[in-house]
Amino acid sequence: MAELRARRLDQPRGPRRLAPRVDPDTFARLSERIARFLGTGRFLAVQTVLVAVWITLNLVLVMYLRWDPYPFILLNLAFSTQAAYAAPLILLAQNRQDDRDRVALEEDRARAERTKADTEYLARELAALRLSVGEVVTRDFLRSELSRLAEQRGPELDAAQPHRPATDRRTPPRRPGRG
Repeated sequence: MAELRARRLDQPRGPRRLAPRVDPDTFARLSERIARFLGTGRFLAVQTVLVAVWITLNLVLVMYLRWDPYPFILLNLAFSTQAAYAAPLILLAQNRQDDRDRVALEEDRARAERTKADTEYLARELAALRLSVGEVVTRDFLRSELSRLAEQRGPELDAAQPHRPATDRRTPPRRPGRG
């Protein structure tokens, strides 16, 4: 399909690129790996061994394989090149870490706001429940009111209630099948 679009004369061509396409995220991950490796003791040990071998070979094999004489200019050039590439890679890795930290901080803030809102909601609900429970009639209050009414009305209240035998008031009737 892309080939058909490229051949069409009524549509503009896309930009031509001679440089290879590099995915920024892939490059950032690679730079992060390199930066992590540069900060390890393993890298320092390998670098120390390479420098020692370099200097030893250039001092001992003076006659045969002397590719970098005493001031070791080539070795200094290698270190300069390494530093020139290491610093930006470390900065890229730090920027990537800063981005991750920023996203995590935003998520933490949003989570804290949701938690605060939920807590405030629950506090309001609890306060409303406390207020409504304060208005609920308790058993003791009901008994006291009924006894007060019974004292005020006296025999009228007793006559209005259906009369039950005394045995019904003391023990509840048993259900069949229970021990």
